Amino acid sequence: MKISLLCLKKMRDNQPKEASAGSCFKNPVGHYAGKLIEEAGFKGKRVGAMMFSPVHANFLVNTGGGTFEEAFALITEVKAEVLKRFGIKLEEEIIIL
Repeated sequence: MKISLLCLKKMRDNQPKEASAGSCFKNPVGHYAGKLIEEAGFKGKRVGAMMFSPVHANFLVNTGGGTFEEAFALITEVKAEVLKRFGIKLEEEIIIL
């Protein structure tokens, strides 16, 4: 199956341009992680140089010099808030070593 350049561009239009590891969380059954993150107030939320992208909330991006501690703080905080607000446990798609 061939994908045109136009299709690839359209697929990437809703993804951040900053450095990221891709989607941070798996989509829970029946939900979209990015929508839950956004509805919990974390879209664009920053700790130091790490933030949930204002383009797509499920992308944790490094705006320059971000640390593991900053990323882990955001991940921990958003998981707790989504669980508290919606009763949904977010599961990381990224692998934390």
